[in-house]
Amino acid sequence: MDTLARLFPDGWAHYLLGGLLAGAGVSLVYVGTGLVGGTSSFFSATWSWVSRLTFFGEPRWREQRAWRLLYAVGLIAGALLWALSMGTPQVTAVPAWQLLLGGLVAGFGARLSGGCTAGHGICGLASLKRESFVAVPVFLLTAIATAHLMRLWGLA
Repeated sequence: MDTLARLFPDGWAHYLLGGLLAGAGVSLVYVGTGLVGGTSSFFSATWSWVSRLTFFGEPRWREQRAWRLLYAVGLIAGALLWALSMGTPQVTAVPAWQLLLGGLVAGFGARLSGGCTAGHGICGLASLKRESFVAVPVFLLTAIATAHLMRLWGLA
């Protein structure tokens, strides 16, 4: 139990609840529409509106862009609803340039790996995708190692 407390100093129940809600949401999208609700594809579908590159002009991106945009708006609206219901705004001390850079790196990495952590972890594993069974442990081990190095170096 001591190890669990060290790994999750702020508790673990809210992580479990968040994961269950994310899984339920993606399941609801799939059961209701037959569409896989991963968000990293939103990146490519969005670029299909403005880019003339052949990759972004593929029918799979043009055909998905409307529902993926609606899906992204729903994610943002859900986060806003949550923030408003909490009473006090959640503020980060991370500078805007670092958030932007992190978002760009994460977005590029998500496309490079064929999906984001949540997409592989929720949609990929549920679909028994072989690459997701490799990607998820790599993502988790990288995140754990990064967090521990940041703490060791006094940056977190």
